[in-house]
Amino acid sequence: MESNDPASLEVLEWRQDGRSIAFELDEQLYPLEAIQGAAYLFLDRCFLFFRRPADQRVEVILKTKTAPTTPETLENLAGEFGNALLDQVVRHKVSESTGKIREYYMARAFLSAPAQSSIDQLLAELDAEELAGDALQIPVPWEQGS
Repeated sequence: MESNDPASLEVLEWRQDGRSIAFELDEQLYPLEAIQGAAYLFLDRCFLFFRRPADQRVEVILKTKTAPTTPETLENLAGEFGNALLDQVVRHKVSESTGKIREYYMARAFLSAPAQSSIDQLLAELDAEELAGDALQIPVPWEQGS
């Protein structure tokens, strides 16, 4: 459900407990794939946990890996996650809108490949080498080999 109404946009509100920060996201605004993509970018900096408090809602919990942290550090972490989340939403939308084109190009690439298999090509090259030594191109039975 897309809407241009500013009232429908979600503000990222979070709560902290000293070492972690948590916020809920609406899957209609942020697809689960985008949430997971953003979370992947934070694996090196914090522990991530997901919870589903309601239908179409995902709670993301970011817990720092280092014990001493400040509220400002947690807020910065949440802000960075929000920016990464928006980036992933755009990537997801572009991926959805260009999916048919990518499928077409992949199908075209596979269909335009040479019909002769690599094994057939190798056998043809071997036959060509064997016949290249015989000026008259007369095959010699293997029992009478040179």
